[in-house]
Amino acid sequence: MNSDQIERRSFLLPFRCNYLLRKPEHPSPGAFFIVALHGHAMTPEQMLWLTVPLVGEEHYAASLQGPYQIWVNRNGEPRADVAFHWSTRFEPEHSWRLHHDMILNVIAEIGAASERVVLVGFSQSVALNYRFLCTHPGAVRGAIAICGGIPGDWDQRPYQHSPAAVLHIAAREDEYYPPVVAETFPERLRTRIPDLEFHMLDGGHRIPTAARPIMQAWLARLSR
Repeated sequence: MNSDQIERRSFLLPFRCNYLLRKPEHPSPGAFFIVALHGHAMTPEQMLWLTVPLVGEEHYAASLQGPYQIWVNRNGEPRADVAFHWSTRFEPEHSWRLHHDMILNVIAEIGAASERVVLVGFSQSVALNYRFLCTHPGAVRGAIAICGGIPGDWDQRPYQHSPAAVLHIAAREDEYYPPVVAETFPERLRTRIPDLEFHMLDGGHRIPTAARPIMQAWLARLSR
């Protein structure tokens, strides 16, 4: 078969996006609208249960479901359940745009003011959130990044400067983003996000419970 005979075509279809919304029983006057984005091979339920105790139950929280499905093993049983992720190397720009549009749509649907919105991302979603901050400056008040990296094209792509505040939490035993890598992030991130707070905590590639006082103190600063 001659490759000249083949045309690559595409078309668009409506796409259903899912998220969980938690409303606090007793919201504080300074409550934030937390948009939580899970890591690779996770579910929005997992991310919600992990995030709320860390940020505090007085905040609203929306946990978004990644648009792509993946089989995962449970208790030694292969392909026992379905989890989700955000992007692959195939035409990643489409995944980036979808990620951004999902966040913007959730914010609009809830009617949250941009100065009360904070992103919380873990692992895979962290770099996507940094892309969002510097593609839509002013869309959110801030972002918490946990055990994640920065975009691979951060130093080449013409990203905008962001006024958002960022809290980046790294881990000393993180097998994906070890200290030798993570310690380079603050200087590089501050070229476009000046308001950056960075912490290196003990532990591996997971959401550390030790981050709770750090995250809550940071959110309190944003409320002032």
